[in-house]
Amino acid sequence: MCLVPLVGAIAAGNCAVISPSECTTHTSELLHRLFPFYLDNECFHVILAGTNDLPEVVELKFDHVFFTGSKEEGSRIAQAAARTLTPVTLILGGKNPCYVDQHCDIATTAQRVAWARFHNAGQSLVAPDYILCHADVQARLVQALKCCLMQFYGSDPQESRSFGRMVNLEIFNRTRDVLWRSGKVAVGGQVIEAEKYIAPTILTEVAESDSIMQQDVFGPVLPVLAVNDVDEAITFINKQEKPLCVYAYSDNTEVISRLMSETSSGSFCSNDSVLQTLMVALPFGGVGASGMGSCHGRYSFDTFSHRKSCLLRSTRFECVTYLRYPPYEDRNLSLMTWASTLSQKSQGWCQIL
Repeated sequence: MCLVPLVGAIAAGNCAVISPSECTTHTSELLHRLFPFYLDNECFHVILAGTNDLPEVVELKFDHVFFTGSKEEGSRIAQAAARTLTPVTLILGGKNPCYVDQHCDIATTAQRVAWARFHNAGQSLVAPDYILCHADVQARLVQALKCCLMQFYGSDPQESRSFGRMVNLEIFNRTRDVLWRSGKVAVGGQVIEAEKYIAPTILTEVAESDSIMQQDVFGPVLPVLAVNDVDEAITFINKQEKPLCVYAYSDNTEVISRLMSETSSGSFCSNDSVLQTLMVALPFGGVGASGMGSCHGRYSFDTFSHRKSCLLRSTRFECVTYLRYPPYEDRNLSLMTWASTLSQKSQGWCQIL
């Protein structure tokens, strides 16, 4: 998330200061080391600042601030930017819901959801955070998810080269704590602190009041909640803060259309997950609690640009424009009214008055 908006900033002709996430220290150090070899040092810098230091950095007055992180951190960045009237783009975390209808291909749905949730050990802002599953297919879906985990990571995911680890102990501890205080483990649940390992886990019998439904979860844990119909799912989603993504799996186009139009989110994807955030032709961004502004492709260019209006005139035609000057008499008003009528018929040339 550092490099994608940077491309748009460079394309729009900006200098930039990059502050990679302090959670990924090795990646941050690599960017800090490599940037001077590939980009002009006078225009582009990488700083290794902690999240707590960023508000002070923002107060140095930039033309635009682009931030990706949690809602709490984003709020502090926005407040700091507001003191210097600096515009911001915020891509913030949240709880991305995934509705699974009774009319869908359960096997394919399970594969696509499991891949999106457990890729990179669940450390993704755009992964499905919880499933709202039609009660009629909940048991089948949970069983299909179990089969997918076996297929993806084998009988022991700890030994799989395709399954990652928590990026640091803070995220590991937070994920472990909400896991232990929420629902019933249907599969997974094993944790090894020394390896920062949390097994891919599916939870059932989860209540809306459980910890995992009240906090952002940046790890490989997927709660499955049952709903009776799409109306209940839409009501549940709309009770929460606006998410970065909403996902819906159904063969019924009316169900898809309702979820798309009757919920509010940064993005929407039907019968797949995450892919809408990878397409550069689509804007990627949040709304409400999940952020503001967008990036990707042309949208990144627009984010880091300013649409400046310019009118180039000469000093000719003063014999016409003098009508705008006082004193204002009836003759002037009549001529101005006549000119305005002409303006509407001739694409606005008389608006120079």
